[in-house]
Formats: sequence, structure tokens, C-alpha cells
Amino acid sequence: MNEHENIDVAPSRREFLQGTGVAVTATALSGLASAEAPAAELQPAAGGAPAGVGPTAIKITLNVNGRDMQTTIEPRVTLLDALRNYLDVTGCKRVCDRGTCGACTVMINGKVVYACTMLAIEAQGKAIRTAESLFTNGQADAVPTAFVRADAQQCGFCTPGFVVAMKAVLEGNPQATPAQVEKGLQGNICRCGTYEQMRDAIYALCNVRRGN
Repeated sequence: MNEHENIDVAPSRREFLQGTGVAVTATALSGLASAEAPAAELQPAAGGAPAGVGPTAIKITLNVNGRDMQTTIEPRVTLLDALRNYLDVTGCKRVCDRGTCGACTVMINGKVVYACTMLAIEAQGKAIRTAESLFTNGQADAVPTAFVRADAQQCGFCTPGFVVAMKAVLEGNPQATPAQVEKGLQGNICRCGTYEQMRDAIYALCNVRRGN
């Protein structure tokens, strides 16, 4: 008897890697097959379009600047996106999209609201006013007119939100003082820093002479 006949010979490194590669591939393929099984259940039996998942688009009517406007949107769409992307009312601007800068400010039933924080479906049946409402028949309202005269805008992204918020304050209190108007603008930010020019516009609207 040969003295080496009962000794087990270990597989070479190449044989080991080949064996483990086959095992890993088989496991992956079996997992893929099981993962695809539930997805197949979502396919329509007749071979049409894939089954819909989640809420579908719905028709809504929004009263914007005194005019009823209809569109079809998904329930998740914000008022800001509905105005800009579906109704082409682009006065309110998207800047932060997180309810912190005020560039998308609109009035809802006379109250200031960030359009990016409200769903469009929530605004149905309410009076929505945007910066476009401050221009009628080619004539600008006193608020944007004061902004222009005081040179209170630069890039313009924040301006629609400021004039809408300022209009809301003055409509709520026509005798508002400059300090009261400024308090009503605390939710609006100007990244260009034209606050001093805005103060000139506010004092002019309040018919108060601004000191040095």
C-alpha cells in the first residue's frame, strides 16, 4: 500500500475561487427570482399599462386674482407648484421651498401665506391673490410703485413676496405706522440687502417723513 493513498489533498486556490463563485452566483440568481415574483403580480393580466400605485391626478379649481382657473394635479402638489407650473402664474417665486424666505408669499382670503407650505387642494374655494393682482390695466398699485421709486429691488426674486406681504398689512390697517409695516414683513428675506431702500418705500406709503 502506498503511504500517501489515505491523505486528503486540499483544493488549490484556483479551484476554491471557482467553487465559491458558482455558489455565490446561484444564490444571487435565486434571490433575484424571488424578488421579482411580487413585482410580476402588479402587472395587468391583459398586457396593458402597469397598475397605478398611489393617488392619481385630480381636477381642481382655484380662484386666482378673481378668476377661476382649472387644472389637473396630483394631491401632493403645493400651491406654489400649481400656480407656477400648471397655471402659469409666476409672480410668486421659488427660492428656499421650505417656508423660510417669503419669496412665494401670496394672500389667501386676505391673509399672508407661504405658497410652498400649502397644498393646492387646500386652497380650493378660497380667494388667492398673487403679485399679479397689484397690476391692473397696465397700472401698478401704490405698493410696487413705491418700491420702484425707492429702488427697493435688485435681483427681484424676493420683491413679489415683499409687495404682497406689504399690501396685506396696509389693507388690514390703512393707518399702519412704518414700524407696524416692518413687523408684517418679518417673514420675508432680501438676500441682496435692500432693506434701507425698502424702508424708504414704507415711509412713503405711510406718508411719514423719514429722518436721517
